[in-house]
Amino acid sequence: KLSFNIIKGDILFTPSSETPEDIGHSAAVLEDLPDTLYSYHLVRYRLFDQSLIDHKFRGYVFNSPDVLRRLTKLATGSTRYTISKNSIENVVALLPPLREQKEISEVLIKWDQALQLNLKLLESLSEHRKHIGQLFIYHLGSSSCVKYFPINSLVNKIKRGFTPENEAFYQEIGIRSHAKGIFHKEPVTGKSLGNKSVFWIEPDCFVVNIVFAWEQAVAKTTEAEVGMIASHRFPMYKPKEGVLDLDYLLYFFKSAKGKNLLELASPGGAGRNKTLGQSEFLKLKIPVPPIEEQKKIVRLLNAADKEIELQKQKIEAIKLQKKGLMQQLLTGKKRLK
Repeated sequence: KLSFNIIKGDILFTPSSETPEDIGHSAAVLEDLPDTLYSYHLVRYRLFDQSLIDHKFRGYVFNSPDVLRRLTKLATGSTRYTISKNSIENVVALLPPLREQKEISEVLIKWDQALQLNLKLLESLSEHRKHIGQLFIYHLGSSSCVKYFPINSLVNKIKRGFTPENEAFYQEIGIRSHAKGIFHKEPVTGKSLGNKSVFWIEPDCFVVNIVFAWEQAVAKTTEAEVGMIASHRFPMYKPKEGVLDLDYLLYFFKSAKGKNLLELASPGGAGRNKTLGQSEFLKLKIPVPPIEEQKKIVRLLNAADKEIELQKQKIEAIKLQKKGLMQQLLTGKKRLK
C-alpha cells in the first residue's frame, strides 16, 4: 500500500501556481498524520532539529510578508509560475529565541481566532440574507395585493443616440455577470468605435447586457456613469415614477425567480448564443406590489446587504492589521519581551 507519514512539525509548501503571488504559501502540520498522502503539487520539508522552531511559529514565519515577497521574486514562468526546491531552501527567515517564538505565535493565534469568529458571523449574515430573499419571493407569490404586469407597462426605454466624433474620446460601460454591477472601460476614440450604434448613459435606469442576461448581467446606472456611453447590447429602461421602484426591479432580477425569467427570454445555446430577446423581455410579467410596499422591501434588503458589506470590510481590515503585525513581529522590528 502506498503511503507517506506526515508528522507533527512538517511544513508543506506550494511550489507552483497560476500567479507568482500565490507561490510559496505554506502550512505547518500540528499533529502526526500516519498513512497520509499529500499532493504532488506540494513540497514537504522536515527540520533536522525539531527544537529549533516552535511548532505553531512555523505556520507564521514561513508565511510572513517578507518571506512570501522573496519567494514571489524567485518565481519563474508565464502561464503557470513555479519555484524550485533550491530557491525555497535558500530563502532566509529570521528566528527569534524559542520563548519569543511562542509568544509571537500566541499573539497571532488570537488574531486568527478573531478572524474566524468574524468569518462565521459573515456566514450567518449571508444565510440570513438568503432567507430574507426567499421570503421576499414567497411573499410576492402569495400576497393578494401583488399583481403581475408586463415590463413594457412599467418602464420606458431610454436611448439617446448620437454620432461619435472621430478624434473625441468616449468611455463605455460594461456589466458584470451575477448582478455584480457596472464597470467602466478605458476611454477610446470615436474612430475606433466604427459603425457601432452607441448612446449616452442616463442615471437611475435599469440596464442589462443582452449577451449575458441569462447570467444575471443586470445593474442600475448612477450619476457616476453620466457622460459615458453604451452600445445597443446594453438597453436601458427607466421605471415609471410612482409605479415601479428601480431598486425593487433590480432586486427582483437578482433573485432566482428573476434569473429564471431572464433565461426564458434568452433562447439559444450556451454563452454568446443565448442572447436576450428585447421584445420578449418587455413581455415578461413580474409581480408588482404597491409602490410603498416595494420601498419597504428595498429598505429591508438594502439593510441586510449593507450589514454584509460592513462585515466584509471588517474582515479585510482584520487581515490587513494582522499582515502589518506579522511584518513587525517576524522581522524583528517589534520585539516581545
